Amino acid sequence: MKKSLISIFVFFICISAQSQYNKSVILKPILKTDTTSIGQRIAYPQFANDEVSIVKVTIPPGKSTGWHKHTFPVFAYVLNGMLTVEIENKKTLQFARGSSFSEVINTLHNGENNGKEDVVLIVFFMGEKGKPLSVH
Repeated sequence: MKKSLISIFVFFICISAQSQYNKSVILKPILKTDTTSIGQRIAYPQFANDEVSIVKVTIPPGKSTGWHKHTFPVFAYVLNGMLTVEIENKKTLQFARGSSFSEVINTLHNGENNGKEDVVLIVFFMGEKGKPLSVH
């Protein structure tokens, strides 16, 4: 219930934000979704100690994250490069510079850099204090 009220509050703040800022401030939506990149519904788990972590992830050319999964919502923005994500069902997704996505939940996946420049991501983890950001 607490998270629902917080979500509703944040939603109304976002809707009214444009009218509240000085007209010279530009708000450009980056991602608005209720599903992950493979269509799973986003549901926020009920944690005792919620924690948001924002992490800059750099994947050098020819490297990958390794197979892992997240048990809670994770959102990413691609600052540089082209990220290829292989999903456990053999589906492959690609995310270019300037794109954003909602990561899969409770599904094994591997982020790969098949390009010649670093892939750089800003990743938002909606997790729990003291718990890992991903599991293998």
